[in-house]
Amino acid sequence: MKLLILGGYGTFGGRLAWLLSDVAGLEILIAGRNGAKATAFCAAYRGAARVRPLTLDRADIHAALSAETPDIIVDASGPFQDYGEAPYRVVEAAIELGVDYLDLADGADFVEGISTFDHAAKINGRFVLSGASSFPVLTAAVLADMAKRMTIHRIEGGIAPSPFAGVGRNVLRAVLSYAGSPVALIRGGTPSTGEGLVETRRRTIAVPGHVPLASTRFSLVDVPDLRLIPPQHPELGEIWIGAGPRPESLHRLLNVLAWLRRRGLIPHLTPLAPLCHAVLNLIRFGEHRGGMYVHASGTALGDPIEESWSLIADGDDGPMIPSMAAEGIIRKCLSGDRPARGARSAIGALGLKDYQRLFAGRKIATGFHSSVERPLYRKLLGPAFDTLPRAVAEFHQAVQPCRWQGKAEVRRGTSPVARLVAALIGFPRAGTDVDVSVAVTAEGEGERWARSFDCKVFSSTQTAGQGRNEGLLVERFGPITVGLALVVQGDRLRLVPRRWFFLGMPLPNWLMPGGDTFETEAEGRFRFDVTIRAPLIGLIVAYRGWLEPLGQVNLPKGLTRPHQIEPVPAL
Repeated sequence: MKLLILGGYGTFGGRLAWLLSDVAGLEILIAGRNGAKATAFCAAYRGAARVRPLTLDRADIHAALSAETPDIIVDASGPFQDYGEAPYRVVEAAIELGVDYLDLADGADFVEGISTFDHAAKINGRFVLSGASSFPVLTAAVLADMAKRMTIHRIEGGIAPSPFAGVGRNVLRAVLSYAGSPVALIRGGTPSTGEGLVETRRRTIAVPGHVPLASTRFSLVDVPDLRLIPPQHPELGEIWIGAGPRPESLHRLLNVLAWLRRRGLIPHLTPLAPLCHAVLNLIRFGEHRGGMYVHASGTALGDPIEESWSLIADGDDGPMIPSMAAEGIIRKCLSGDRPARGARSAIGALGLKDYQRLFAGRKIATGFHSSVERPLYRKLLGPAFDTLPRAVAEFHQAVQPCRWQGKAEVRRGTSPVARLVAALIGFPRAGTDVDVSVAVTAEGEGERWARSFDCKVFSSTQTAGQGRNEGLLVERFGPITVGLALVVQGDRLRLVPRRWFFLGMPLPNWLMPGGDTFETEAEGRFRFDVTIRAPLIGLIVAYRGWLEPLGQVNLPKGLTRPHQIEPVPAL
């Protein structure tokens, strides 16, 4: 196969070329107006595929396709919102010369208008697929899977790229072109408009069993999903899609500029693209992780239901995802599974299973979460709960009050501050072969844990986090509250601190207590290992041991709080 990538040395075109580097026998033409950049890209390229630079302006696309006769042309240049008087020049040339066509367009108008070439593409036996990127192909694949279990009434989604992903200048030009402008969407079951980059929402992207991203601010973006997804779901009454660029301080500044533009106080923002590009690629800090979420609410058998799908990608794998839709379609063509002829959006070209194959072997985690899942730990972990060791799953599965009993070893910090903190919270005294019992009861939407170490009881409450703590297990010990990520690693369930508070006031993370805390199974028993250390203080407390179930707790009449239960006698 010969593949021509227009914009092949750019952000998305270059990543597509690297994604296909393992395909022997594939020839890739790295095309663009800057021949030096195309040549430099090819010089650095490594892989089984062969690459060749090609200096090409889209105004000369007809002659180039005639001379090179590629099998597929991919337009990855953009910005698709600013293609001038002949926006479909490449599409028309491809159909006329019998070349299959893909693009990574993010412009809603451009993708929606591609269907006007459907008849011509069918007559010439070619496929023309527009918008082959995360928006809308991955979004649509997730929603198609959700639609098997529910009737979807409301959709919200967003993408939060890593601050180290690198933003192309054309991408910024596209975003700034609609900043402060009306964005067509559906609200209340009728066509409506929103304000691009002015409307904001906050969301935490959390894949069950993995460390979530920090709470992220998302702003409304004008993407093809807003127009192309609704026809796929006839009962849909609302859709909102956002982007969450980081750092948040720069994101907020962009919101202010969009608001000023919307009120007519400043001119169009597109001329600021070079400055914004330089700033965003210069000021980078935070975690090198990105993510995406799709949240749907609706009904299942007449009952209300909500379901979320989340994706988190670490390091340099995340920036590859927008180019993976085109990669997946090309790989299907190489295997003989060509898309049907005709011109349309790329929605439906890939399913969720296709994406899972593309994600395999990369640092990309995905998962579903449903509102119907109970109890607390199953609600937070979703399908990852079923991968827990048997004893750990049994410990967290009970929905009735239950009590467990065993032995523990306890160590305490020796510094005066460590002793004071341990005393305030009520952590157990140091000892070996200590009798321990744990009583867990439901309390509201969460659980109350009463732990007894050698007849000394201390308790905490655990709930599913809301707002900025979304996706976290929130545990309160007296005046201290900690937001914990539940992370499944092999045969261990780790509890990783992510946020903490004193009397409800957030505290700086650099002072946050930490330590290696996990649950596992050994010799058929539930095992726990808790270590709590703090910067400047050192060890506060550490306790580890085992527990066995004693069965359901029968609370006496009028007794509702588990910390009132008498400790289990010593073994």
